[in-house]
Amino acid sequence: MMKYLQNLGRSLMLPVAVLPAAAILMGIGNWILNVDENSVIANYMTSGGDAILANLGILFAVGVAIGMSKEQDGAAGLSGLVSWLVATTVLSVGGVAGLQGIEESAVDPAFENIENVFIGILSGIVASIMYNRFSHIKLPDALAFFSGKRLVPIMSAAAMMIVSVVLFFVWPIVYNALVSFGEAIIGLEAFGAGLYGFFNRLLIPTGLHHALNNVFWFDLAGINDIANFWASEGEKGVTGRYLAGFFPIMMFGLPAAALAMYHTAKTKRKKQAASLLMAAAFASFFTGVTEALEFSFMFVAPLLYVVHAALTGLSLAVAAMFEWTAGFSFSAGLVDYTLSLGVPIANQPYMLILQGLVFAVLYYFIFRFLIVKFNLKTPGREDEDPGEGEVDETYSVDEGTLASESDKDETAVMAEEIYEGLGGDENILTVDNCVSRLRLEVDDMDKVNQDKIKATGVPGINVVGKHNIQVVVGTQVQFVADEMRKMHKKDE
Repeated sequence: MMKYLQNLGRSLMLPVAVLPAAAILMGIGNWILNVDENSVIANYMTSGGDAILANLGILFAVGVAIGMSKEQDGAAGLSGLVSWLVATTVLSVGGVAGLQGIEESAVDPAFENIENVFIGILSGIVASIMYNRFSHIKLPDALAFFSGKRLVPIMSAAAMMIVSVVLFFVWPIVYNALVSFGEAIIGLEAFGAGLYGFFNRLLIPTGLHHALNNVFWFDLAGINDIANFWASEGEKGVTGRYLAGFFPIMMFGLPAAALAMYHTAKTKRKKQAASLLMAAAFASFFTGVTEALEFSFMFVAPLLYVVHAALTGLSLAVAAMFEWTAGFSFSAGLVDYTLSLGVPIANQPYMLILQGLVFAVLYYFIFRFLIVKFNLKTPGREDEDPGEGEVDETYSVDEGTLASESDKDETAVMAEEIYEGLGGDENILTVDNCVSRLRLEVDDMDKVNQDKIKATGVPGINVVGKHNIQVVVGTQVQFVADEMRKMHKKDE
């Protein structure tokens, strides 16, 4: 179950990766509108961004279907779209009114919100199950045209009709429960935003933070913070409440934590620590991608990670309390922050810079104190243990990069070494990835050589079960994963 939920979390990153396109279009469009409110070009660009934000359910249906299917094939994506169309049409207000034989005005309001991210994710899951089950089925000659992948959309439509019957009874209950949960957090105002921020970070190791985000960022429970912010809808100082507090953390707090870890690293390992921490800190500041940095201390110093989660919650609470708001579509880095400044509903976003400087000081001194006080083994402070495996001399670990004598590019060499470190084709069962991590399933964890994998300079390794392991690579993870898939497919 944990593996399945982690795969779901990874699959959600595909549609989420589309959101920066909406941010760029909406951000530039709003900047122009600030200068000329009648600009045709600005309206043209904001309409393009709204086309993405208004169809998030479809994006998630297609993205999850592809991500959760074994071969990540386009037929799965088409099936996800079919599943979405079936459910949202059958359970539309008009469809439900016809089924119940009543006027549309008497239909449960829950069905007015059937076109949402939750239904999109559910449609994608159903489609992926149908793909994994039927994509290789051979039908009798008379029906051979519908064999294999062509059968998947048909089965997805049939399965979604059955699921729609269940949703007809269950969706009003689920929807009202989600709305009540969202309203309870909203009712807590700044404290509720803080609780959300704390659990958002605390769930990162499991990948289940995506499920929590869906309640607050998308139109699952009526909050829809991302779309409402970029559309500049709602109450100024409130819309963006569950977004703004992340900017001080990702742009200032975590980079300051990286600096504290660098300053407390052992002298002879500072260069190695710097190559990891500074690159990860820049990614956090510029793009808001924090996993490479968080995984560098998440498991070796869990105390620091709990402190990080608490500080994130505090940041969201402070921003919400003073009603300082800015928004992001992908993550709370400099790119999204700059784009959001032109959105009319942004409220005193420059104050988030001041808040970020304060949190940078907090992160630096708290992290430095705890690392030294409890001798935490953050990057560059690991114990000497020459007896546990030899570092492959084809790597220059001090430089934080691969130094292969072969003509292969660094990504291919890294993939090859990680593949061998995992035990090769005899031990590797599946290869997947999310935004910064390889997600791998192996037959025997004892055959995994973690020292060989670490020698490639990866930020961290996380063993999440008897057969599941994650390797934190960073923003180049997809290219490493693609190389490993080629090797895995070749060895099958």
